[in-house]
Amino acid sequence: MDCHQQHQFKHRPTGIKKVLLMGNPNVGKSVIFNRLTGLDVVTANYTGTTVTYHEGLIRHQGSQALLIDVPGIYSLNVQSKAEEVAVSMLNAGADLIICVLDATHLERNLSLAFDLQNYDIPVVYSLNLSDVARRKGLEIDTKLLSQYLQAPVFETVAVKNLGVGALKHIIFQDFPKVNKMQVHNPIEKSQEIVQNVLQENDVELSLLERFSDWCIKPKTGIPIMFLVLALALGIIVGGGKAIRSIILLPFVNQIYAPLVTRIVERFVTDGIIYRVLVGEFGVLIKMIEWPFALILPYVLLFYIVFSFLEDSGYLPRLGVLMDGIFRKMGLPGSNIIPFILGYGCAVPAILGTRASGSKKERIIVVTLISIAVPCTAQTGAFITLLGDRSLFALLFVYMLSFITIFFTGLLLNRLLKGKSRPLILEIPNLLLPDFRSLSKKIWIKLKHFVKEAQVPMFFGILLAGLIVETGAIIWIGTALEPLVVGWLDLPKEASLSLLLGVIRRELAVMPLLEMDLTTIQLITGSVVALFYLPCISVFVILVKEFKAKIAFLIVLTTFFMAFFIGGLVQNILNWVM
Repeated sequence: MDCHQQHQFKHRPTGIKKVLLMGNPNVGKSVIFNRLTGLDVVTANYTGTTVTYHEGLIRHQGSQALLIDVPGIYSLNVQSKAEEVAVSMLNAGADLIICVLDATHLERNLSLAFDLQNYDIPVVYSLNLSDVARRKGLEIDTKLLSQYLQAPVFETVAVKNLGVGALKHIIFQDFPKVNKMQVHNPIEKSQEIVQNVLQENDVELSLLERFSDWCIKPKTGIPIMFLVLALALGIIVGGGKAIRSIILLPFVNQIYAPLVTRIVERFVTDGIIYRVLVGEFGVLIKMIEWPFALILPYVLLFYIVFSFLEDSGYLPRLGVLMDGIFRKMGLPGSNIIPFILGYGCAVPAILGTRASGSKKERIIVVTLISIAVPCTAQTGAFITLLGDRSLFALLFVYMLSFITIFFTGLLLNRLLKGKSRPLILEIPNLLLPDFRSLSKKIWIKLKHFVKEAQVPMFFGILLAGLIVETGAIIWIGTALEPLVVGWLDLPKEASLSLLLGVIRRELAVMPLLEMDLTTIQLITGSVVALFYLPCISVFVILVKEFKAKIAFLIVLTTFFMAFFIGGLVQNILNWVM
């Protein structure tokens, strides 16, 4: 059974139009989608794949239409999962296609426009980024372009909501039967159309366009990169600490915890149940304090910063700058995007490596992400644990992460067979992101984090409470004493972190907050947590993507590196100090 035959659109009431929103990547499709649908949006993976799409309802003068934001593609020649999904959606049928064209790269976009003409579905065109094209001196005759494409063409500036209203209006009109347009040589036809509809004028580059060029050139791009990363770190660390200390922790400590404790004391005042509920690792208090008061501020700010950099078009420029370093690890610079995704969550980062040019590339990237890239929740835990004690300690842990990534990448490049592909990376226009689209993306990611983190965190805290209050920690600590106390120079109670870290990585850090540790011990515990086993969800994805053998090999590597590097760091720091 084909993918499109299995698929059920969640929000489609009977009798309404189905509209496909299609186009190349980075043409502004998502902004148009958000402008047309508002808040009534569902995000899902297409049946049988991990390709994400969005669907939402358009409302206009009492009528409704279902809009599906098809994954961005360059053509309908199926060579990727995204193209496979796009073809499946087209084969499933629709009442209308809105094809978004980038006015700054019209010739390249026309190839997909010609492909869509082969389907018996009406097509209208949105010529987006028209304002950017004019700033670059590009004038396009939309009436003549409409004649060539034999379909309506609307100029739009989605980020300013210009032209989107006309696009919405035409969705609810009736279209006659389609006259298919036969194009035998798409390249020649595209060149012919562009030569006739496009006029190039000499204009002075704007400051934003000059800045866009500076971001790619090493002499200016590298200082800009360090400035951007320093600013991002300042926003995440400084802003997160402010939100945590001024708003969230006072609420938990002064209002929530006393209230919950009083309520519990009405039913039970002593014993294991009381201590498990509101004791040192009381599940009713820690399930709010750890994920929401201590971690969520950093997660929120990370998503804000990352989404801004992503929507602005800066990340591909970072990939160009990092290409030289990545080449030494056998990777093109485009892999910077899965790495940065990994600092949000390893699961989408691993899935994102499907676009890699070879199996060797995928294995290197996935291994490095699993070993030494902390997710955003773990980053929040590190900042909470080390930020108040020593900024140097926090920077040390992350510098160790970068160094390990580089040298492990060098080793894997030598050990694994295969070749690295050249850097193939589209550089989109550098733009100020649309606030509505940006806020919606952040909200979806934040909601996903809360759903994914809260249940494992609850069971982890409950397990911690039971282990501590029943005295099982003494037996576990004794069994692991040679490793935890002897090699890592941590207290027996730190064994709890190793148990909880299997559930979620940040749980390998959070119990250390409740212990009276020296700065060196905090660094040692953080280093172990940094390289420790991937969480359960990451392991499941590794097995699905690479089979059990490679997954277990990656897990064993992380386990070995966590204790070897952790003990090595502890011994070196104690010797130096």
